[in-house]
Amino acid sequence: MSVPPRAVQLNEANAFLKEHPEVLYVDLLIADMNGVVRGKRIERTSLHKVYEKGINLPASLFALDINGSTVESTGLGLDIGDADRICYPIPDTLCNEPWQKRPTAQLLMTMHELEGEPFFADPREVLRQVVTKFDELGLTICAAFELEFYLIDQENVNGRPQPPRSPISGKRPHSPQVYLLDDLDEYVDCLQDILEGAKEQGIPADAIVKESAPAQFEVNLHHVADPIKACDYAVLLKRLIKNIAYDHEMDTTFMAKPYPGQAGNGLHVHISILDKDGKNIFASEDPEQNAALRHAIGGVLEPLPAQMAFLCPNVNSYRRFGAQFYVPNSPTWGLDNRTVALRVPTGSADAVRLEHRVAGADANPYLLMAAVLAGVHHGLVNKIAPGAPVEGNSYEQNEQSLPNNLRDALRELDDSEVMAKYIDPKYIDIFVACKESELEEFEHSISDLEYNWYLHTV
Repeated sequence: MSVPPRAVQLNEANAFLKEHPEVLYVDLLIADMNGVVRGKRIERTSLHKVYEKGINLPASLFALDINGSTVESTGLGLDIGDADRICYPIPDTLCNEPWQKRPTAQLLMTMHELEGEPFFADPREVLRQVVTKFDELGLTICAAFELEFYLIDQENVNGRPQPPRSPISGKRPHSPQVYLLDDLDEYVDCLQDILEGAKEQGIPADAIVKESAPAQFEVNLHHVADPIKACDYAVLLKRLIKNIAYDHEMDTTFMAKPYPGQAGNGLHVHISILDKDGKNIFASEDPEQNAALRHAIGGVLEPLPAQMAFLCPNVNSYRRFGAQFYVPNSPTWGLDNRTVALRVPTGSADAVRLEHRVAGADANPYLLMAAVLAGVHHGLVNKIAPGAPVEGNSYEQNEQSLPNNLRDALRELDDSEVMAKYIDPKYIDIFVACKESELEEFEHSISDLEYNWYLHTV
């Protein structure tokens, strides 16, 4: 990940500012451990300096918990004097923010050491380290995300979300109505602005579908032959959706399970791999007989318990699981089967791919992708054979065996020899420290249900 030549950087800045003389400000964005976008806002006159010299941000940005507080046990805060690192622009991410009243652009950044080397705790760098292992094999990864989210009202009820009133009917949706086009029409202005905003920002969002809960939708991103870029798009899409919805006097949530009794929000990732000639190594008329595909599946499923903390990184993440919501809870695979963890779509032979269905929409896309690709590489290199594909309802045939809570998931990750070969153990320590800190705070809180059950009864 060498920094592009200064002339190339300045050409990008010059071309954009010339094309957009109306732009007043530029938001410099970087995604933290939780996928939360943070950064600085600068005036347009400072953009050239950013491209030439970067900007300073503290290394502790990657040791923040979900509330934005530094977790000191990571060693990235006071222990190093809350020292800065330098952030450089990511090429081809400079674009307008279509929701802003004052013309503003945005630019995605990545953190480096002061000497220029990528900073190990940037999740984008965590992923890049895994991707280089495929580069060494002469393989190119094609990837795409499916991102689920809820539109919610800006007014909560006792701190709990509720579906927004339809701008057309004035009513709140109350039934699942999966794939119902009428529900798309109820929120058409907001949803269409999301697609148009994505196009303006160069995000390859090609469809929105109604999902299986009130005011829940899914945006499909088109596959790209660069898994890091695919993650950039996912991060920027979430920011776009939030801001466009707010413009329409609605809010959004990517929380894994915002409503009891309703479907959670997932983040499915599709993976295929191209060889040096650009051919899909998973392509096959009979996927069960494709050795590369089988080895990739075996490699993904074997360390899946140890990857759960990256796929489901929050306490709430584990409330999403349940057979009725098509969320897999065991390391299974199958052909065109949505009850398994790893689905192999059975369309055309050339389009055979893996669909990883475990992660929630609250996952950091870079860490999710790093975990999945670590499994794929592990399987290809070690020729790991999977078990038999599941036919029919996986929930009736397989016991729940994946970690079903964050503490167990963190223990599995911390003890995994396979994950330590792909993810820098120093980064695993930082991630575990942050999540254990959140977990400790959560476990010391007292829920409303505890008061209802115990305050006057024991």
